[in-house]
Amino acid sequence: MQLDGAVALVTGASSGIGRATAATLASKGALVIAHGRDRAALASLADRIDAIPLVGDLTVAGAAERLAEEAVEAAGRVDLLVANAGCGYAGPFAAMPTDRLDALLSANLAAHVRLTRALVPAMIGRKRGGLAYVTSIAGRTGVAGEAVYAATKAGLDAFAESLRLELRGTGVAVGVFVPGVVATRFFDRRGRPYGRTRPRPLSAASVADALVRMIETDAAEVYRPRWLRLPVAIRGTVPALYRRLAGRYGGS
Repeated sequence: MQLDGAVALVTGASSGIGRATAATLASKGALVIAHGRDRAALASLADRIDAIPLVGDLTVAGAAERLAEEAVEAAGRVDLLVANAGCGYAGPFAAMPTDRLDALLSANLAAHVRLTRALVPAMIGRKRGGLAYVTSIAGRTGVAGEAVYAATKAGLDAFAESLRLELRGTGVAVGVFVPGVVATRFFDRRGRPYGRTRPRPLSAASVADALVRMIETDAAEVYRPRWLRLPVAIRGTVPALYRRLAGRYGGS
């Protein structure tokens, strides 16, 4: 996808991958509509990259549709959606508070399905557009203690794959970005910090560069780090071996 002159809506741009991606897109000549919940963080980002800040909470009913309306009203159109916003939860599923469960289902999956539904008809009409979904290795393999988070990312993954098949030939590209551990505030917010020395967390900037490259080349999917394809391949081809290894080394 040609980014120079494109209008890109990035959800979850207040911090982490979303913030870094917004900056990288702007450096490529895109007009960025930066969405997030942190008004001050969005304002500072908007000042730095000349973006349009839109504050909103995707866990709230109707927020996705309102965001789509506000984005089109602000910029006239949306050529690219980077569906990045999300939240996590780490802990036993049986003890998970219902409000946290609902928040994950809404922010990680339902809101981006609804946001896509609101934006994609115009993309199809223009015969030009891009949809980039930030999922997680957890959605490809499962993670102990993160059942709902993994399920939402797996759902977004399947949604994107299905949409790619459906939109073939329309001019709308669909890509899935599958990151592993990234050095952001996500782990603190989910309720359990990342406590391993390996794999070493990637920087948000390097992950954003890879994500934007995926968009530019219309790639179907990209893993970062690349070696994450290996456990996914083992799970698909030798599931019993994968489960033994995951039982020994799994968790996060």
